Amino acid sequence: MSVFKAMRISASGLTAERLRMDTIANNLANANTTRSVEGGPYRRQVPVFAPILDQSMHGAASPIQGGARGQGVQVIGVVSDPSPPRLVYDPQHPDANADGYVEMPNVHVVKEMVDLITATRAYEANITALNSAKSMAQRALEIGR
Repeated sequence: MSVFKAMRISASGLTAERLRMDTIANNLANANTTRSVEGGPYRRQVPVFAPILDQSMHGAASPIQGGARGQGVQVIGVVSDPSPPRLVYDPQHPDANADGYVEMPNVHVVKEMVDLITATRAYEANITALNSAKSMAQRALEIGR
């Protein structure tokens, strides 16, 4: 694998994890939003990732490994979490139903914070891999001196 290919793979991971952190921040910001454009409470958003595979003859994997080689990660989209909204008893709330219950977003702050920590760690790991590839490229250039 070339050093530049390793940098591209790490860069795709950085982009994906940054989007994941942005999505988590949006979920946390809307944890108490009871009205949305679609109607009802805010729905938790989740990014969907997929591998970028190189299946060309030039980049094909060896028969021992089988399959295609990974070329990084791409974001397929951001989807709404289908889990039902939480019901909270608050008869004074303007969005309360006849029984006094308010439909709250399906955002769980603790789960979002755990996801944020894992996204941050994955981002840091990609930075480390990118810096290692950069260091190898610099050392290779120094050999020619």
